[in-house]
Amino acid sequence: MDFEITDLKQYKHIHLIGIGGISMSAIAETLHNWNYTVTGSDLAQSELTDKLNMHGIKTVIGHDLENAKNSDLIIYSAAISDSDPEIIIAKENNIPLIDRGKFVGYLTKLYKETICVSGTHGKTTTTSMLSICFINAQKDPSIEVGAMLDSIGGNYRVGNSDYFILESCEYKANFLKFFPKTEIILNIDNDHLDYYKTFDNIVKTFQDFVSILDEDGLLVTNADDKNCLNLKNITKSKFISYGIDNTSANFVAKNISFDSNGFAKFDVYKNNELYTTIELSVAGKHNILNALACTVVCDYYNISKEVIKSSLKEFTGAERRLEFKGKLNKNVSIFDDYAHHPTEITATANAIKNKIYNKSWVIFQPHTYSRTKSLLNDFAKALSNFDNLIILDIYAAREQNTFDISSKDLVKKLEENNKKALYMPDFSEIVSYLKQNVNENDIVITLGAGTVTQIGPMLLK
Repeated sequence: MDFEITDLKQYKHIHLIGIGGISMSAIAETLHNWNYTVTGSDLAQSELTDKLNMHGIKTVIGHDLENAKNSDLIIYSAAISDSDPEIIIAKENNIPLIDRGKFVGYLTKLYKETICVSGTHGKTTTTSMLSICFINAQKDPSIEVGAMLDSIGGNYRVGNSDYFILESCEYKANFLKFFPKTEIILNIDNDHLDYYKTFDNIVKTFQDFVSILDEDGLLVTNADDKNCLNLKNITKSKFISYGIDNTSANFVAKNISFDSNGFAKFDVYKNNELYTTIELSVAGKHNILNALACTVVCDYYNISKEVIKSSLKEFTGAERRLEFKGKLNKNVSIFDDYAHHPTEITATANAIKNKIYNKSWVIFQPHTYSRTKSLLNDFAKALSNFDNLIILDIYAAREQNTFDISSKDLVKKLEENNKKALYMPDFSEIVSYLKQNVNENDIVITLGAGTVTQIGPMLLK
């Protein structure tokens, strides 16, 4: 369906199908900021669609055939099929169509310094850290990030410089359509197997992403991840590594300590010499690695140590990344976390180990049938790190249940591992149960990429 954009200025009215997605909404806001007429549609109402309408971007819930027919260009998200009514009407009227990934790829060509943050886990946090550092260094970057970030008042920023900081997702190999000057590869893990089928295919796709870099580009990778470290063998660009366990990396975190909130303090060594000391305001060892990746890029772009230190201390987390939501009676703290992969769940479990609390209560909503099926044993192992577990129904997202899997299978697997878990699909029932059973100084964490995020506010209300 797609074509090549040569000059965006020739299009006056741009319509987005699936405009309510985190990346699509950022594109819409950016185009609106550039004075294009922007309209869109989405099947579900959300805070993002409400915000778009408030900003003067007409967003229809359902299908908007009129604006689709009258537009000059249509951008559609990866979830949109060829049978979508707006796609059909665009074809009937010869309106140019382009998918989100390819359009973002066009945007990356507009900037001399496009910085792509990729990897299976940690993209949003690292993109957010970089964004704050570049803003505080007065480099005036443009930004697209996969969550709402308080410091930029949303999920995008339109700057007036050559810098474009972009969270770059590997799903359906979309990032292969980008044209980065700098790439960060945080880690490579088993995910999106509904598309990739095998881990080898995932690794190969990251290798293809790295091969896009020119000789004058920069590749930054995690030396603690062997598949990331091996990427140095397939690039001619400048290569800088970071790590904790691999002390031969260019940037290494040493002398790590944690406070009662689980926030880390550590020394950064650059090529075996003390570079600076960093204190974080987000919990977990995984965020030390994210901060190291950020530090490497900032150092490369000549951002001062003082700005790096103060910006990383200032950063208190992106939305839904172990986000503190409030307290109940009995000093019970509520957190919300986006973790929907076993590795991410384990990182969350490790992050709270350094916090001071009594017992943990985790409400987990599995995300997609295919992921639950293929990683069932890993989910059970990761979730066993928490004290009390409540399991919701699987959040289908883009899928139909052709995998013969349900949340009851996860509960059964946990019980086989001698870990008790409750299957409780009703949100109101969960809220009542928690109110009756949480004790002094407990913590409650809602885990998952779907609607589980609604439970925390329900509890607080």
